[in-house]
Amino acid sequence: MSANKNSSNLITKLILRFFAVEEKSFEDSKTPQNILIVRQHNQFGDLLASVSLFRAVKETHPNSHLTVIVSTQNYYAVTKNKFIDKLFVFNQKKLLLPSYLFSLISLLRKQYDLVVVPATVSISKTSCLLGRLAKSDYRVGPASLDEKINNLGRLFHKRVSLNWRKYPDTHISDFGLEILRPLGINTRIFRSCISFDENDLQTANDFASKIGNDKNKNMIGFHIGAGKPPNRWSLEKFIKIIEKLNENYNSVFYITGSKSDNEEINYVKDKLPIEVGYFINKTIPEVAALISISDLFITNDTGVMHVAGATETPQISIFGPTNPFNWAPLGANKFFIRKSDLIDDVTVSDVFDLCKLILGNNNIKDNNDAN
Repeated sequence: MSANKNSSNLITKLILRFFAVEEKSFEDSKTPQNILIVRQHNQFGDLLASVSLFRAVKETHPNSHLTVIVSTQNYYAVTKNKFIDKLFVFNQKKLLLPSYLFSLISLLRKQYDLVVVPATVSISKTSCLLGRLAKSDYRVGPASLDEKINNLGRLFHKRVSLNWRKYPDTHISDFGLEILRPLGINTRIFRSCISFDENDLQTANDFASKIGNDKNKNMIGFHIGAGKPPNRWSLEKFIKIIEKLNENYNSVFYITGSKSDNEEINYVKDKLPIEVGYFINKTIPEVAALISISDLFITNDTGVMHVAGATETPQISIFGPTNPFNWAPLGANKFFIRKSDLIDDVTVSDVFDLCKLILGNNNIKDNNDAN
């Protein structure tokens, strides 16, 4: 056994020695007023796809005050989220700063009626510990995930076994609610939600006007990047689908992205013979606002896919190794294409045929030869 594993096991034993609690039932007659959810791990797309968790709390207990702890890697996914009353960003690097540590301790020492530590793709030891340190008479967390035991499960009064394998095609927004259902907290609305204000919408409208959008044209957006290389559709195919849409429809085009997508964006800028707009390094509410006024959005399987999924705009999501039944956005006008674990098995024709179905005769060119 390695020294690191020995050290980890020792730390776990010490935590349990001082902080383990006995299991007990939640008081059904008690209506929780102050609720804390510790969701400080996972990528922002995972968090955004799990908004149903926050919706369920507010639908079941509409007068409750919901505090959510998130991380520096995912907080922007739920900025301005209408279901969250207070958002706290957990930053391990700031724990040695007295002012930050004081604000964290003050947050945790408030009296909560219920503390919840969810888990979807992994169990976070840090989240479990934060949930235990929070002042509350009742804490709920994972006993296991996919039959892998949570070594810190004894920190919770209610320990829930979570298992994707039991229902392998369950959507994440549904699966994430398993942690709350034993307490009678649930929702039937699984769609994600992003709130944006008038300033965000004005930013979107100004950009749309700048790229020449009007009622006689379709405005079509693309997200060409992805954090995981296997989730990136070929840039050449993105270029070809833009060219094909431009040949057949009166449209203006834009590409979203951040500094992490610079290599892909620069490649497209260099190779694409058509002028498109670039909506780069914008906030999530601003991106959501722009997509909401678009006619179609085409994206890789990545975080921005979930941003688009929170809008009413028709959407095509291109999948490779990930199970779209778990992760694809939900809605009548939300479509996905997957051929195999290799995302490039999806062809330009596959995507264009779906574009034709969605756009129909909307601003079609007179010289269209879609076939």
